[in-house]
Amino acid sequence: MTVLPADIESAVVQAQASTRAALADGLTRIQVELGDAELKIQPVAEQFLTAFADYGDRLRVFFPDAGAAALARRDWGETAFPVRGMSDRAAAIQPQEELFLFIEPSSVEVQELEQYCQEAGDRPVILLNPRLEDIATVGIGYAGRQLRERFLNQWQSVYYCRPFEGGAVFRAYPERWQVYLEQLMGDELIYEGDRRPAGEELDRILLQALGPAEGDTAPARPTGLLAGMQSFLKALSS
Repeated sequence: MTVLPADIESAVVQAQASTRAALADGLTRIQVELGDAELKIQPVAEQFLTAFADYGDRLRVFFPDAGAAALARRDWGETAFPVRGMSDRAAAIQPQEELFLFIEPSSVEVQELEQYCQEAGDRPVILLNPRLEDIATVGIGYAGRQLRERFLNQWQSVYYCRPFEGGAVFRAYPERWQVYLEQLMGDELIYEGDRRPAGEELDRILLQALGPAEGDTAPARPTGLLAGMQSFLKALSS
């Protein structure tokens, strides 16, 4: 069983393995989520991409805009694969390309992303730290529901590692979803299931594990893997 990573570098290695496994199983709409919105994505993406060096120029990497793509090209140096902004006129998908990675696409770019995926057809597409569920942009009415049913629901989360205050939600394909809780003696696995717990469901899992509150005792200081991972995430976000 894959265990909760000790740091962000370990998380990326796990994400690489999970993505490779998903590709081998024929998945074509893959989602990888590491850390949170404050994570500096460029060094993470650079490490993640080493797992796909064998694709060479059959890989295409997209950033949301031309500026972010230019910064990556400057910092990464020469790469075997093209790095483009999603609105770049030279970004049209080519027949020989076999794998596409979109880095931090947001709901602002969702229509462009959907168009690219239509052009990709049955070729695999990976989203790294997507931010597509912005209700203000996507909408909560009929149009938003249509978008979810038509496009957003296609994606399968093959790696997910998101700490929250006091714990973390975790998944490494092909294994099940897990929830960890920080305890005095280390990190405790309190949930395994076939879908990601969120909202009220996650609250119920935590309440069941924690039991009724006892006085005003302060929470235990984090120990173990979660504490180490959170410190690495803070370092990358600062």
